[in-house]
Amino acid sequence: MSLTHQPVRVNTGFEEEGVLVFDERHRLVAVLVRLSDRNEVAPGQWFLEAGFGPLSGASYPAFADLDVAQEWISRRLALRV
Repeated sequence: MSLTHQPVRVNTGFEEEGVLVFDERHRLVAVLVRLSDRNEVAPGQWFLEAGFGPLSGASYPAFADLDVAQEWISRRLALRV
């Protein structure tokens, strides 16, 4: 599955660096936020702030980098096809 992303600032109260993730039909499927280096649980990792469609209700994991996040998103979306 082909995914594209667009950088965005996200007002979560703590984090700001984010990415909007779109599927091959240009539908928004996820919002990822990079956790600050001061985060106690997963510093510097990417967090699934919001998932849509097949990703809604997902367990909202953290990922080491954007590539890992996009692989996870692709797998989840492929299960719903």
